[in-house]
Amino acid sequence: MDPASTPSNEGIICVVAGLNASGKTRLLEKIRREHHDGTVRYVAFCDTYGTATDRSYYLQQRWNQHDIDEETPTVGQALERSFLLAGSDTPERRQYQQWLYTLLEIDGELDKYVIALSSGELRKMQLAKTLMAQPRTLILDNPFIGLDSDARHLLSDLLLRLKQQGVRLYLAVARPNEIPPFADELIRTSTEEEFGTAITPTATDTNTASPLPTMSPVAQEENDSSAPEIISMKEVSISYGQRIILKPLTWTVRQGEHWALTGRNGSGKSTLLSLVCADNPQSYACDIALFGHQRGTGETIWEIKKRIGYVSPELHRSYQRNLPTLSIVASGLKDTVGLYTHYDEQERLQCLQWMHTFGIEQLADRSFLQLSSGEQRLALVCRAFVKSPSLLILDEPMHGLDLHKQQQLKDIINSYCTDPEKTLIMVTHYEEELPACIDHRLCLS
Repeated sequence: MDPASTPSNEGIICVVAGLNASGKTRLLEKIRREHHDGTVRYVAFCDTYGTATDRSYYLQQRWNQHDIDEETPTVGQALERSFLLAGSDTPERRQYQQWLYTLLEIDGELDKYVIALSSGELRKMQLAKTLMAQPRTLILDNPFIGLDSDARHLLSDLLLRLKQQGVRLYLAVARPNEIPPFADELIRTSTEEEFGTAITPTATDTNTASPLPTMSPVAQEENDSSAPEIISMKEVSISYGQRIILKPLTWTVRQGEHWALTGRNGSGKSTLLSLVCADNPQSYACDIALFGHQRGTGETIWEIKKRIGYVSPELHRSYQRNLPTLSIVASGLKDTVGLYTHYDEQERLQCLQWMHTFGIEQLADRSFLQLSSGEQRLALVCRAFVKSPSLLILDEPMHGLDLHKQQQLKDIINSYCTDPEKTLIMVTHYEEELPACIDHRLCLS
């Protein structure tokens, strides 16, 4: 029986909507503090996967599955642990547990290691773990980011059913299209005009951003790539045991092309990019050439990385040190997570110029961990651009960005890609996030 069909007092859905850094998260924190009865649960989907000390982040990078040991849980084991911790083992609660699995389409993932989940699949698992406690008040910060179209519909259906069960739901969103049509209340942290208006460029409007910083002679030399083929893969596949992560794929990316990489959560997009970024140990066993060099013929990981600018949800999660935002941006010059070498004055000015282009120069001295999730995302995208790489890989770069910041980033990408020597691969679950420069597509199934 569907638990939503049982009689109960209907709950409410209250949406907190506003631009990035407009105070949405602070308001949700205030709402959480006002509940003292232990029936409130809070989940922030801001590209974080557990606590800063949680080993699950490293293991979540699923291409490192050679590190699996007896302590590595499956999805089913992790959810069962949450189920037992949340209450007694009764037929009614077991029925509710199965209802959650079915509604979130988790049934087929229960035997999968948690580290094998994509970021979107992991978000659904986190939500299921939270709901095991059957909270009377549920607070969700950015609930729709990182989910493909089908998963977003699943989540909307779940929210409506939870409301019908009497749950009070508070959602924070940064875009008008993320407000559920069945919401009961709307709290704005920005004016209606600010929040609901976005620039709508024409198809030929591809260079409206501010002029981009010029590249230093050293960076120009390091990023020079005269190879006509940036990426060449032939029948590349990835599997762990009996589970296929990436089906056999032949793919060529030529210099100056701009690719959209799409597919459902768990289709292998991030795994594919891990082969390009030289992070996946299995890349040595695959027929892959990068920048004209066959993998495994002597070129080091760092020689590859210096030509690539990269941002992803996993990368966002790894930045947990309390560093100035300028240092976070500057780490892109050295391809480090966190800055472990000092930058010189020329590099500092280079970073500040890029931060000005992104409209975040005023954040240079502020702690990265004190920024809003949208501001953090812009800083990390700026990090990907800062060395003017020949290959730009943007894995869901617009997570949590409001419409204005989204359009600003699209303009920057379009301006950057007017250079015929710059190549782009961009991952997104939203068609409207793709910049006009996209001229090739690859959809993984």
